[in-house]
Amino acid sequence: MTIEVNNESGVDVDELAISSVARHALDSLGVNPLAELSILVVDTEAMSTLHKQWMDLDGPTDVMSFPMDTLDDKPGLGPEPGPALLGDVVLCPEVAAAQAEAAGHTTAAELYLLTTHGVLHLLGYDHGEPDEEREMFTLQTRLVTEWGDAHGVSPIRSPLPGTGGELRS
Repeated sequence: MTIEVNNESGVDVDELAISSVARHALDSLGVNPLAELSILVVDTEAMSTLHKQWMDLDGPTDVMSFPMDTLDDKPGLGPEPGPALLGDVVLCPEVAAAQAEAAGHTTAAELYLLTTHGVLHLLGYDHGEPDEEREMFTLQTRLVTEWGDAHGVSPIRSPLPGTGGELRS
């Protein structure tokens, strides 16, 4: 699996850990090992521009996902999807830092959570409806917790559906 992390934010982030958490999510969900993923880390100005351009919303957000190839099935729910260019996950560490403080964990932990959230969006998960939100956030919590436990990163608190702490994307 090819995962490329490009940090254009000017903020020091652990690119290897971000790649690792993304790889864990993709591997856990049975995504073809020949798949490709791009992760871009940007500043608030660049994120604000993307947020306005693609979602017509002002200001920066924490994470955005831009799928490329459509997968026939959600991973783990059917035949293994073939190799694909999954798309791009865009992270904003400045927004993540504010959210991390509110959630009571580190900025790095928030970035791992947001990376997983963005990857799930690329794989077709969404949180527009209560049942979708429950499924996505439960899976997100499990994946981030597994990865965090395996890498000695804790606590990572994932917002649960209906708590008012939902992630925007």
